[in-house]
Amino acid sequence: MTEPEQQQPALVENMLLLRRDDFDELLDRAAQRGAERCLAHLGLENGSAARDIRELRDLLDAWRDARRTAWQTTIKVVTTGILAALLVGAAIKLKLMGGSQ
Repeated sequence: MTEPEQQQPALVENMLLLRRDDFDELLDRAAQRGAERCLAHLGLENGSAARDIRELRDLLDAWRDARRTAWQTTIKVVTTGILAALLVGAAIKLKLMGGSQ
């Protein structure tokens, strides 16, 4: 057998001999490294990443509140305009607004 063929079974045997705790620890370390790489890729690798994300969420919440308030204000203005037009129309119809009697 060649040298790489002899090493392959040894690797498989060693992998099969991993205990459940060792495997879980290996997965945890891999997940931690992956998370660190992802944060670094996003530019959030320094210690202020949590604060930056909180500020972004606060900004998004403020935007949603402003949008909701704008819609509510628009609906109130339109409703008030319609009611005012109805009142003016009723006053004209009933000749309450300086029309000839």
